[in-house]
Amino acid sequence: MEKFLIEVPHGDDKASCLRAIQVFLRSGSHFVTHAEWGCMDGDHKAWMIVEVEDKKSAMRILPAAYRQNARITRLHRFTREEIGEPDNLLEHHA
Repeated sequence: MEKFLIEVPHGDDKASCLRAIQVFLRSGSHFVTHAEWGCMDGDHKAWMIVEVEDKKSAMRILPAAYRQNARITRLHRFTREEIGEPDNLLEHHA
């Protein structure tokens, strides 16, 4: 399993926020119902960290209406060994 950060923007008006929250809560997905929201601070996005097989699996977690604008980032925690060998680290750098 790999770990992904999913970021899902939505409109900044009250109706868009409410709609997004309701759709997420009604989705039935454990991941989606536990999203973190930035709306109360003016950042109209939801975030989730999930452990799934790949990016496609991460995308399938989202309600269909929010997939198009979602951003999915594979997360990686560097080890001391990776940091100690910069040539090896750069081989995998995107």
